[in-house]
Amino acid sequence: ILVVQGLASYGRIYLTAHFAEKSIADIRKDVFENLLTLPITFYEENSSGELISRISSDIGRMYSVFSVQFGELLRQILVLITGIGFLIISTPKLSLIMLATVPVVVILTMVFGRKIRKLAKNRQTELADSNTLIGEVVSSVKVVKAFAAEIFEKDKYDASQGRLISVALKYGNARGLFILFLTIVFLGAIFFIIYMGARMVQNGEMTSGTLISFVTYTFIIGGAIAGLGSLTTELLGAMGATERVREILDLSPELSLSDKKPKKEITGDIKFVDVDFSYPSRKDLQILKKINLDISKGEKVALVGPSGVGKSTIIQLLLKFYHIDSGQILLDELPIQEYELRGLRQNIALVPQEVILFGGSILENIKYGDQNATEDEIIEAAKQANAWSFISNFPEGLNTLIGERGIKLSGGQRQRIAIARAILKNPKILLLDEATSALDTESEKLVQDALNNLMKNRTSIIIAHRLSTITDVDRIYVFQEGRIVEQGNHQTLMQNPEGVYYKQAQMGRLFD
Repeated sequence: ILVVQGLASYGRIYLTAHFAEKSIADIRKDVFENLLTLPITFYEENSSGELISRISSDIGRMYSVFSVQFGELLRQILVLITGIGFLIISTPKLSLIMLATVPVVVILTMVFGRKIRKLAKNRQTELADSNTLIGEVVSSVKVVKAFAAEIFEKDKYDASQGRLISVALKYGNARGLFILFLTIVFLGAIFFIIYMGARMVQNGEMTSGTLISFVTYTFIIGGAIAGLGSLTTELLGAMGATERVREILDLSPELSLSDKKPKKEITGDIKFVDVDFSYPSRKDLQILKKINLDISKGEKVALVGPSGVGKSTIIQLLLKFYHIDSGQILLDELPIQEYELRGLRQNIALVPQEVILFGGSILENIKYGDQNATEDEIIEAAKQANAWSFISNFPEGLNTLIGERGIKLSGGQRQRIAIARAILKNPKILLLDEATSALDTESEKLVQDALNNLMKNRTSIIIAHRLSTITDVDRIYVFQEGRIVEQGNHQTLMQNPEGVYYKQAQMGRLFD
Protein backbone atom coordinates (compact mmCIF):
# COMPACT_ATOMS: atom_id res chain seq x y z
CA ILE A 1 0.00 0.00 0.00
CA LEU A 2 2.82 2.41 0.89
CA VAL A 3 4.59 1.70 -2.42
CA VAL A 4 1.37 2.32 -4.36
CA GLN A 5 0.76 5.51 -2.37
CA GLY A 6 4.32 6.66 -3.06
CA LEU A 7 4.00 5.95 -6.78
CA ALA A 8 0.67 7.75 -6.88
CA SER A 9 2.18 10.79 -5.14
CA TYR A 10 5.14 10.77 -7.54
CA GLY A 11 2.80 10.56 -10.54
CA ARG A 12 0.62 13.39 -9.23
CA ILE A 13 3.58 15.69 -8.51
CA TYR A 14 5.32 14.91 -11.82
CA LEU A 15 2.19 15.37 -13.95
CA THR A 16 1.28 18.58 -12.11
CA ALA A 17 4.79 19.99 -12.53
CA HIS A 18 4.85 18.97 -16.21
CA PHE A 19 1.48 20.62 -16.81
CA ALA A 20 2.41 23.74 -14.83
CA GLU A 21 5.85 24.25 -16.42
CA LYS A 22 4.58 23.81 -19.98
CA SER A 23 1.50 25.98 -19.42
CA ILE A 24 3.40 28.82 -17.76
CA ALA A 25 6.19 28.68 -20.36
CA ASP A 26 3.58 29.01 -23.11
CA ILE A 27 1.99 31.98 -21.32
CA ARG A 28 5.38 33.68 -20.86
CA LYS A 29 6.20 33.20 -24.54
CA ASP A 30 2.80 34.51 -25.63
CA VAL A 31 3.08 37.59 -23.39
CA PHE A 32 6.64 38.34 -24.53
CA GLU A 33 5.71 37.91 -28.19
CA ASN A 34 2.76 40.26 -27.77
CA LEU A 35 5.00 42.81 -26.03
CA LEU A 36 7.37 42.71 -29.00
CA THR A 37 4.55 43.42 -31.43
CA LEU A 38 2.79 46.24 -29.56
CA PRO A 39 3.12 49.81 -30.86
CA ILE A 40 5.42 52.46 -29.39
CA THR A 41 2.44 54.26 -27.84
CA PHE A 42 1.92 51.30 -25.49
CA TYR A 43 5.46 51.64 -24.11
CA GLU A 44 4.99 55.38 -23.66
CA GLU A 45 2.00 54.68 -21.40
CA ASN A 46 3.52 51.79 -19.38
CA SER A 47 6.76 51.75 -17.42
CA SER A 48 9.38 49.04 -17.90
CA GLY A 49 9.05 47.99 -14.25
CA GLU A 50 5.31 47.52 -14.69
CA LEU A 51 5.80 45.31 -17.75
CA ILE A 52 8.59 43.27 -16.16
CA SER A 53 6.36 42.75 -13.12
CA ARG A 54 3.62 41.33 -15.32
CA ILE A 55 5.98 38.78 -16.85
CA SER A 56 7.80 37.85 -13.64
CA SER A 57 5.60 38.50 -10.60
CA ASP A 58 2.13 38.02 -12.10
CA ILE A 59 3.00 34.93 -14.10
CA GLY A 60 5.00 33.67 -11.11
CA ARG A 61 1.82 33.92 -9.05
CA MET A 62 0.00 31.90 -11.69
CA TYR A 63 2.79 29.30 -11.63
CA SER A 64 2.42 28.87 -7.88
CA VAL A 65 -1.25 28.05 -8.34
CA PHE A 66 -0.67 25.70 -11.27
CA SER A 67 2.24 23.81 -9.72
CA VAL A 68 1.17 23.51 -6.07
CA GLN A 69 -2.39 24.59 -5.37
CA PHE A 70 -3.92 23.03 -8.48
CA GLY A 71 -2.88 19.48 -7.53
CA GLU A 72 -4.00 20.00 -3.96
CA LEU A 73 -7.30 21.42 -5.21
CA LEU A 74 -7.98 18.28 -7.25
CA ARG A 75 -7.18 16.10 -4.23
CA GLN A 76 -9.56 18.02 -1.95
CA ILE A 77 -12.32 17.95 -4.56
CA LEU A 78 -11.88 14.16 -4.89
CA VAL A 79 -12.10 13.74 -1.09
CA LEU A 80 -15.19 15.97 -1.00
CA ILE A 81 -17.05 14.17 -3.79
CA THR A 82 -16.19 10.71 -2.42
CA GLY A 83 -17.22 11.63 1.13
CA ILE A 84 -20.49 13.28 0.12
CA GLY A 85 -21.36 10.32 -2.12
CA PHE A 86 -20.79 7.89 0.75
CA LEU A 87 -22.90 9.97 3.16
CA ILE A 88 -25.78 10.33 0.72
CA ILE A 89 -25.89 6.56 0.28
CA SER A 90 -25.63 5.79 4.01
CA THR A 91 -27.72 8.61 5.55
CA PRO A 92 -29.75 10.58 2.97
CA LYS A 93 -31.71 12.71 5.45
CA LEU A 94 -28.70 14.14 7.29
CA SER A 95 -26.85 14.52 3.99
CA LEU A 96 -29.54 16.90 2.75
CA ILE A 97 -28.93 19.13 5.78
CA MET A 98 -25.23 19.23 4.99
CA LEU A 99 -25.85 19.90 1.28
CA ALA A 100 -28.07 22.84 2.24
CA THR A 101 -24.87 24.71 3.10
CA VAL A 102 -23.71 24.58 -0.52
CA PRO A 103 -25.75 27.60 -1.73
CA VAL A 104 -24.43 29.61 1.23
CA VAL A 105 -20.85 28.69 0.31
CA VAL A 106 -21.49 29.65 -3.33
CA ILE A 107 -22.91 33.04 -2.32
CA LEU A 108 -19.96 33.70 0.01
CA THR A 109 -17.53 32.77 -2.76
CA MET A 110 -19.22 35.17 -5.19
CA VAL A 111 -19.32 38.04 -2.69
CA PHE A 112 -15.75 37.66 -1.43
CA GLY A 113 -14.38 36.49 -4.76
CA ARG A 114 -15.01 39.81 -6.46
CA LYS A 115 -13.36 41.69 -3.61
CA ILE A 116 -10.37 39.34 -3.38
CA ARG A 117 -9.72 39.49 -7.15
CA LYS A 118 -9.81 43.29 -7.11
CA LEU A 119 -7.46 43.55 -4.12
CA ALA A 120 -5.10 40.96 -5.63
CA LYS A 121 -4.93 43.00 -8.83
CA ASN A 122 -4.27 46.19 -6.86
CA ARG A 123 -1.55 44.41 -4.89
CA GLN A 124 0.18 43.33 -8.09
CA THR A 125 -0.07 46.90 -9.43
CA GLU A 126 1.57 48.33 -6.31
CA LEU A 127 4.26 45.65 -6.54
CA ALA A 128 4.89 46.67 -10.16
CA ASP A 129 5.20 50.33 -9.14
CA SER A 130 7.72 49.31 -6.49
CA ASN A 131 9.72 47.35 -9.08
CA THR A 132 9.64 50.38 -11.39
CA LEU A 133 11.28 52.52 -8.71
CA ILE A 134 14.05 49.95 -8.25
CA GLY A 135 14.62 49.78 -12.00
CA GLU A 136 14.83 53.56 -12.33
CA VAL A 137 17.32 53.89 -9.48
CA VAL A 138 19.54 51.04 -10.69
CA SER A 139 19.63 52.34 -14.28
CA SER A 140 20.19 55.95 -13.14
CA VAL A 141 22.40 55.30 -10.12
CA LYS A 142 25.09 57.78 -11.25
CA VAL A 143 22.53 60.60 -11.34
CA VAL A 144 21.17 59.58 -7.93
CA LYS A 145 24.64 59.68 -6.40
CA ALA A 146 25.70 62.85 -8.22
CA PHE A 147 22.69 64.68 -6.75
CA ALA A 148 23.12 63.05 -3.32
CA ALA A 149 19.50 61.89 -3.66
CA GLU A 150 19.87 58.59 -1.79
CA ILE A 151 17.61 59.69 1.08
CA PHE A 152 15.00 61.05 -1.33
CA GLU A 153 14.93 57.75 -3.25
CA LYS A 154 14.81 55.75 -0.01
CA ASP A 155 11.83 57.78 1.23
CA LYS A 156 10.09 57.36 -2.12
CA TYR A 157 10.60 53.59 -1.99
CA ASP A 158 9.47 53.45 1.65
CA ALA A 159 6.25 55.24 0.65
CA SER A 160 5.76 52.75 -2.17
CA GLN A 161 6.23 49.85 0.23
CA GLY A 162 3.74 51.47 2.61
CA ARG A 163 1.09 51.52 -0.13
CA LEU A 164 1.93 47.93 -1.02
CA ILE A 165 1.61 46.79 2.61
CA SER A 166 -1.72 48.61 2.96
CA VAL A 167 -3.22 46.87 -0.06
CA ALA A 168 -1.66 43.51 0.92
CA LEU A 169 -3.22 43.73 4.40
CA LYS A 170 -6.64 44.47 2.91
CA TYR A 171 -6.16 41.48 0.63
CA GLY A 172 -5.17 39.27 3.58
CA ASN A 173 -8.13 40.57 5.60
CA ALA A 174 -10.59 39.69 2.82
CA ARG A 175 -9.11 36.19 2.54
CA GLY A 176 -9.28 35.72 6.31
CA LEU A 177 -12.92 36.83 6.50
CA PHE A 178 -13.83 34.44 3.70
CA ILE A 179 -12.28 31.50 5.59
CA LEU A 180 -13.93 32.66 8.85
CA PHE A 181 -17.42 32.74 7.35
CA LEU A 182 -16.88 29.34 5.71
CA THR A 183 -15.83 27.91 9.09
CA ILE A 184 -18.88 29.40 10.83
CA VAL A 185 -21.21 27.96 8.18
CA PHE A 186 -19.58 24.55 8.43
CA LEU A 187 -19.60 24.46 12.27
CA GLY A 188 -23.23 25.56 12.30
CA ALA A 189 -24.07 22.72 9.94
CA ILE A 190 -22.14 20.22 12.13
CA PHE A 191 -23.98 21.22 15.33
CA PHE A 192 -27.33 21.07 13.55
CA ILE A 193 -26.47 17.63 12.13
CA ILE A 194 -25.49 16.35 15.59
CA TYR A 195 -28.76 17.71 17.03
CA MET A 196 -30.88 16.15 14.28
CA GLY A 197 -28.89 12.90 14.44
CA ALA A 198 -29.43 12.64 18.20
CA ARG A 199 -33.18 13.00 17.68
CA MET A 200 -33.11 10.34 14.96
CA VAL A 201 -31.25 7.98 17.33
CA GLN A 202 -33.90 8.63 20.03
CA ASN A 203 -36.67 7.89 17.51
CA GLY A 204 -34.93 4.71 16.39
CA GLU A 205 -34.38 6.00 12.86
CA MET A 206 -30.63 5.32 13.05
CA THR A 207 -28.09 3.80 15.43
CA SER A 208 -25.61 5.78 17.49
CA GLY A 209 -22.76 4.05 15.60
CA THR A 210 -24.15 5.33 12.29
CA LEU A 211 -24.38 8.84 13.74
CA ILE A 212 -20.77 8.70 14.95
CA SER A 213 -19.64 7.49 11.52
CA PHE A 214 -21.64 10.23 9.83
CA VAL A 215 -20.15 12.94 12.05
CA THR A 216 -16.63 11.53 11.51
CA TYR A 217 -17.02 11.61 7.74
CA THR A 218 -18.56 15.06 8.01
CA PHE A 219 -15.42 16.32 9.77
CA ILE A 220 -13.29 14.77 7.02
CA ILE A 221 -15.43 16.56 4.46
CA GLY A 222 -15.19 19.71 6.57
CA GLY A 223 -11.42 19.51 6.41
CA ALA A 224 -11.67 19.25 2.65
CA ILE A 225 -14.03 22.25 2.56
CA ALA A 226 -11.66 24.27 4.76
CA GLY A 227 -8.79 23.33 2.47
CA LEU A 228 -10.87 24.27 -0.54
CA GLY A 229 -11.66 27.63 1.06
CA SER A 230 -7.98 28.43 1.51
CA LEU A 231 -7.17 27.20 -1.99
CA THR A 232 -10.08 29.19 -3.39
CA THR A 233 -8.69 32.42 -1.96
CA GLU A 234 -5.32 31.59 -3.54
CA LEU A 235 -7.02 30.93 -6.86
CA LEU A 236 -8.99 34.16 -6.63
CA GLY A 237 -5.76 36.03 -5.88
CA ALA A 238 -4.14 34.41 -8.89
CA MET A 239 -7.11 35.50 -10.99
CA GLY A 240 -6.20 39.11 -10.15
CA ALA A 241 -2.71 38.47 -11.54
CA THR A 242 -4.24 36.64 -14.50
CA GLU A 243 -6.35 39.69 -15.36
CA ARG A 244 -3.21 41.85 -15.58
CA VAL A 245 -1.55 39.31 -17.88
CA ARG A 246 -4.68 38.97 -20.00
CA GLU A 247 -4.77 42.75 -20.47
CA ILE A 248 -1.51 42.46 -22.44
CA LEU A 249 -2.62 39.40 -24.41
CA ASP A 250 -5.86 41.14 -25.40
CA LEU A 251 -4.08 44.17 -26.90
CA SER A 252 -3.95 44.39 -30.68
CA PRO A 253 -0.40 44.05 -32.08
CA GLU A 254 0.91 46.32 -34.82
CA LEU A 255 2.50 43.39 -36.67
CA SER A 256 2.55 39.59 -36.73
CA LEU A 257 5.77 37.66 -36.07
CA SER A 258 4.32 34.58 -37.78
CA ASP A 259 3.98 36.48 -41.06
CA LYS A 260 7.27 35.66 -42.81
CA LYS A 261 6.82 37.79 -45.91
CA PRO A 262 10.03 38.35 -47.88
CA LYS A 263 11.69 41.74 -47.47
CA LYS A 264 10.30 44.21 -50.00
CA GLU A 265 13.16 46.18 -51.49
CA ILE A 266 12.79 49.94 -51.84
CA THR A 267 15.05 52.38 -53.67
CA GLY A 268 14.86 55.21 -51.13
CA ASP A 269 12.75 58.00 -52.67
CA ILE A 270 10.92 59.84 -49.85
CA LYS A 271 8.16 62.43 -50.05
CA PHE A 272 6.16 64.20 -47.35
CA VAL A 273 3.10 65.93 -48.80
CA ASP A 274 1.30 68.48 -46.56
CA VAL A 275 1.89 66.34 -43.46
CA ASP A 276 0.26 67.39 -40.19
CA PHE A 277 1.00 65.50 -36.99
CA SER A 278 0.41 65.64 -33.25
CA TYR A 279 1.37 62.94 -30.75
CA PRO A 280 -1.51 60.73 -29.52
CA SER A 281 -0.86 61.76 -25.91
CA ARG A 282 -0.94 65.50 -26.81
CA LYS A 283 -3.51 66.00 -29.54
CA ASP A 284 -3.83 69.64 -28.52
CA LEU A 285 -0.20 70.33 -29.52
CA GLN A 286 0.46 70.15 -33.25
CA ILE A 287 4.10 69.19 -33.88
CA LEU A 288 4.23 69.23 -37.70
CA LYS A 289 2.31 71.68 -39.88
CA LYS A 290 2.01 71.22 -43.65
CA ILE A 291 5.43 69.60 -44.00
CA ASN A 292 6.66 68.98 -47.56
CA LEU A 293 9.87 67.04 -48.20
CA ASP A 294 11.18 65.67 -51.49
CA ILE A 295 14.23 63.42 -51.12
CA SER A 296 15.53 61.40 -54.05
CA LYS A 297 17.29 58.05 -53.91
CA GLY A 298 20.84 58.40 -52.56
CA GLU A 299 20.48 62.04 -51.49
CA LYS A 300 21.82 63.33 -48.18
CA VAL A 301 19.60 65.89 -46.49
CA ALA A 302 19.82 67.58 -43.11
CA LEU A 303 17.05 68.73 -40.78
CA VAL A 304 18.02 71.65 -38.55
CA GLY A 305 16.17 73.80 -36.07
CA PRO A 306 15.63 74.32 -32.33
CA SER A 307 14.68 71.43 -30.07
CA GLY A 308 11.03 70.44 -30.13
CA VAL A 309 10.17 71.65 -33.65
CA GLY A 310 9.58 68.17 -35.10
CA LYS A 311 12.91 67.03 -36.55
CA SER A 312 13.05 63.73 -34.67
CA THR A 313 9.35 63.30 -35.32
CA ILE A 314 10.13 63.01 -39.05
CA ILE A 315 12.33 59.99 -38.26
CA GLN A 316 9.66 58.38 -36.08
CA LEU A 317 7.05 58.80 -38.81
CA LEU A 318 9.33 57.16 -41.39
CA LEU A 319 9.67 54.19 -39.04
CA LYS A 320 5.87 54.13 -38.69
CA PHE A 321 6.01 54.52 -34.93
CA TYR A 322 3.00 56.82 -35.32
CA HIS A 323 0.35 57.63 -37.91
CA ILE A 324 0.03 61.12 -39.37
CA ASP A 325 -3.08 63.25 -38.85
CA SER A 326 -3.33 64.36 -42.47
CA GLY A 327 -1.32 64.52 -45.68
CA GLN A 328 0.77 61.74 -47.20
CA ILE A 329 4.14 60.06 -46.76
CA LEU A 330 5.34 58.34 -49.93
CA LEU A 331 8.18 55.85 -50.35
CA ASP A 332 9.02 55.15 -53.99
CA GLU A 333 5.74 56.91 -54.87
CA LEU A 334 3.71 54.46 -52.74
CA PRO A 335 1.86 55.57 -49.55
CA ILE A 336 3.83 54.38 -46.52
CA GLN A 337 0.78 52.59 -45.07
CA GLU A 338 0.89 50.15 -48.02
CA TYR A 339 4.23 48.77 -46.81
CA GLU A 340 4.25 45.80 -44.44
CA LEU A 341 5.72 47.08 -41.18
CA ARG A 342 8.64 44.69 -40.66
CA GLY A 343 9.56 44.84 -44.34
CA LEU A 344 9.64 48.65 -44.20
CA ARG A 345 11.85 48.75 -41.11
CA GLN A 346 14.22 46.17 -42.59
CA ASN A 347 15.05 48.79 -45.24
CA ILE A 348 15.83 51.51 -42.67
CA ALA A 349 18.69 51.91 -40.18
CA LEU A 350 18.73 54.35 -37.27
CA VAL A 351 21.83 55.70 -35.52
CA PRO A 352 20.63 57.77 -32.54
CA GLN A 353 22.50 60.13 -30.23
CA GLU A 354 22.02 57.84 -27.23
CA VAL A 355 23.09 54.46 -28.55
CA ILE A 356 21.33 51.43 -27.10
CA LEU A 357 23.56 48.36 -26.89
CA PHE A 358 22.55 45.04 -25.38
CA GLY A 359 24.32 43.18 -22.60
CA GLY A 360 26.51 40.58 -24.27
CA SER A 361 29.44 40.60 -26.66
CA ILE A 362 30.51 43.10 -29.32
CA LEU A 363 29.87 40.44 -31.96
CA GLU A 364 26.27 39.93 -30.80
CA ASN A 365 25.61 43.67 -30.90
CA ILE A 366 27.00 44.19 -34.41
CA LYS A 367 25.26 41.04 -35.63
CA TYR A 368 21.96 42.57 -34.52
CA GLY A 369 22.00 44.31 -37.91
CA ASP A 370 21.92 40.96 -39.74
CA GLN A 371 21.48 37.74 -37.79
CA ASN A 372 22.73 35.70 -40.77
CA ALA A 373 26.01 37.59 -41.20
CA THR A 374 29.32 35.72 -41.16
CA GLU A 375 32.19 36.70 -38.88
CA ASP A 376 34.12 38.05 -41.89
CA GLU A 377 31.17 40.30 -42.77
CA ILE A 378 30.99 41.50 -39.17
CA ILE A 379 34.71 42.32 -39.14
CA GLU A 380 34.38 44.20 -42.45
CA ALA A 381 31.46 46.23 -41.02
CA ALA A 382 33.55 47.02 -37.93
CA LYS A 383 36.43 48.19 -40.13
CA GLN A 384 34.15 50.48 -42.18
CA ALA A 385 32.81 51.91 -38.90
CA ASN A 386 36.36 52.64 -37.61
CA ALA A 387 35.60 50.22 -34.77
CA TRP A 388 38.01 47.39 -35.59
CA SER A 389 41.00 49.35 -34.32
CA PHE A 390 39.77 49.22 -30.71
CA ILE A 391 37.93 45.88 -30.99
CA SER A 392 41.09 44.08 -32.11
CA ASN A 393 42.98 45.49 -29.11
CA PHE A 394 40.66 43.75 -26.64
CA PRO A 395 41.98 40.33 -25.50
CA GLU A 396 38.65 38.72 -26.39
CA GLY A 397 38.19 40.72 -29.62
CA LEU A 398 34.62 40.43 -30.95
CA ASN A 399 33.71 38.20 -28.00
CA THR A 400 34.44 40.98 -25.48
CA LEU A 401 31.53 41.43 -23.08
CA ILE A 402 30.46 45.09 -22.93
CA GLY A 403 28.13 45.09 -19.90
CA GLU A 404 24.57 46.32 -19.64
CA ARG A 405 23.86 48.98 -22.30
CA GLY A 406 27.55 48.88 -23.28
CA ILE A 407 28.67 50.50 -20.03
CA LYS A 408 32.25 49.16 -20.42
CA LEU A 409 32.76 51.13 -23.66
CA SER A 410 33.32 54.85 -24.17
CA GLY A 411 30.72 57.01 -25.91
CA GLY A 412 32.67 57.05 -29.17
CA GLN A 413 33.17 53.28 -29.07
CA ARG A 414 29.48 52.67 -28.49
CA GLN A 415 28.63 54.99 -31.38
CA ARG A 416 30.97 53.14 -33.75
CA ILE A 417 29.50 49.78 -32.72
CA ALA A 418 26.06 51.21 -33.58
CA ILE A 419 27.38 52.37 -36.98
CA ALA A 420 28.87 48.92 -37.66
CA ARG A 421 25.49 47.44 -36.82
CA ALA A 422 23.81 49.80 -39.31
CA ILE A 423 26.43 49.03 -42.02
CA LEU A 424 25.81 45.31 -41.58
CA LYS A 425 22.07 45.88 -42.01
CA ASN A 426 22.79 47.41 -45.44
CA PRO A 427 19.72 49.70 -45.42
CA LYS A 428 18.34 51.74 -48.29
CA ILE A 429 17.44 54.61 -45.94
CA LEU A 430 19.70 55.88 -43.16
CA LEU A 431 18.45 58.02 -40.27
CA LEU A 432 21.04 59.86 -38.15
CA ASP A 433 19.62 61.59 -35.08
CA GLU A 434 22.33 63.77 -33.47
CA ALA A 435 24.79 60.90 -33.99
CA THR A 436 27.90 62.95 -33.09
CA SER A 437 26.60 65.71 -30.82
CA ALA A 438 27.68 64.11 -27.53
CA LEU A 439 31.25 63.26 -28.62
CA ASP A 440 34.58 64.98 -28.13
CA THR A 441 36.50 66.29 -31.17
CA GLU A 442 38.70 63.21 -31.62
CA SER A 443 35.81 60.77 -31.29
CA GLU A 444 33.65 62.93 -33.55
CA LYS A 445 36.19 62.72 -36.38
CA LEU A 446 36.36 58.92 -36.16
CA VAL A 447 32.58 58.62 -35.98
CA GLN A 448 32.03 61.15 -38.78
CA ASP A 449 34.41 59.24 -41.06
CA ALA A 450 32.46 56.07 -40.25
CA LEU A 451 29.17 57.84 -40.98
CA ASN A 452 30.50 59.03 -44.34
CA ASN A 453 31.22 55.40 -45.23
CA LEU A 454 27.75 54.43 -44.08
CA MET A 455 25.98 57.17 -46.09
CA LYS A 456 27.55 56.22 -49.43
CA ASN A 457 24.83 55.45 -52.02
CA ARG A 458 22.10 55.58 -49.37
CA THR A 459 19.25 58.01 -48.86
CA SER A 460 20.32 59.73 -45.64
CA ILE A 461 18.44 62.05 -43.31
CA ILE A 462 20.67 63.81 -40.79
CA ILE A 463 19.54 65.70 -37.70
CA ALA A 464 22.42 67.80 -36.40
CA HIS A 465 23.38 70.88 -34.41
CA ARG A 466 27.04 70.91 -35.45
CA LEU A 467 27.54 72.91 -38.63
CA SER A 468 30.55 70.82 -39.67
CA THR A 469 28.42 67.70 -40.09
CA ILE A 470 26.02 69.11 -42.71
CA THR A 471 27.95 71.53 -44.95
CA ASP A 472 28.36 68.88 -47.67
CA VAL A 473 24.79 67.54 -47.78
CA ASP A 474 22.62 67.92 -50.88
CA ARG A 475 19.89 69.88 -49.13
CA ILE A 476 19.11 71.41 -45.74
CA TYR A 477 15.59 71.88 -44.36
CA VAL A 478 15.29 74.55 -41.65
CA PHE A 479 12.47 73.95 -39.14
CA GLN A 480 10.77 76.51 -36.91
CA GLU A 481 7.63 75.93 -34.85
CA GLY A 482 6.69 72.80 -36.77
CA ARG A 483 7.13 74.32 -40.23
CA ILE A 484 9.87 74.34 -42.86
CA VAL A 485 10.91 77.98 -43.23
CA GLU A 486 13.99 77.57 -45.46
CA GLN A 487 15.56 74.95 -47.70
CA GLY A 488 18.62 74.63 -49.93
CA ASN A 489 22.25 73.54 -49.67
CA HIS A 490 24.75 75.25 -47.37
CA GLN A 491 26.10 77.59 -50.03
CA THR A 492 22.62 78.72 -51.13
CA LEU A 493 21.38 79.34 -47.59
CA MET A 494 24.53 81.29 -46.71
CA GLN A 495 23.71 83.79 -49.47
CA ASN A 496 20.73 85.09 -47.47
CA PRO A 497 22.04 87.24 -44.57
CA GLU A 498 18.49 87.72 -43.31
CA GLY A 499 17.80 83.99 -43.19
CA VAL A 500 17.48 81.91 -40.04
CA TYR A 501 20.16 79.45 -41.17
CA TYR A 502 22.68 82.19 -42.01
CA LYS A 503 22.33 83.80 -38.59
CA GLN A 504 22.81 80.49 -36.79
CA ALA A 505 25.70 79.41 -39.03
CA GLN A 506 27.56 82.60 -38.19
CA MET A 507 27.76 81.31 -34.62
CA GLY A 508 29.36 78.04 -35.79
CA ARG A 509 26.66 75.87 -34.24
CA LEU A 510 23.03 75.52 -35.22
CA PHE A 511 20.27 76.21 -32.71
CA ASP A 512 21.83 75.45 -29.32
